[in-house]
Amino acid sequence: MLRVDAEKRIKEIEKEIVKAGIIDAPGGILVGFGVYAKFVANGDAFLSFLNNQTNVNIMLVIGASLMAWGAYKFITLSLEKNRLKDEHGI
Repeated sequence: MLRVDAEKRIKEIEKEIVKAGIIDAPGGILVGFGVYAKFVANGDAFLSFLNNQTNVNIMLVIGASLMAWGAYKFITLSLEKNRLKDEHGI
């Protein structure tokens, strides 16, 4: 019975990892646009709001926060998944 519960939890963890990846993706996009606007565009970005440094800084902070959260979730879920696999020989 414990093995069945562990396998069920592992499947739940895999779904949570996918969800975290989906939430993490916009963070990477925001950071990408922010880095482009800050270091490449030099005030001549293809989107006008990227020329405003306040917008760029906000994008970088929000994007980095989302990415940090995603990394934290991925690591904690992966550790739990590996622990369950080791304990139950899955």
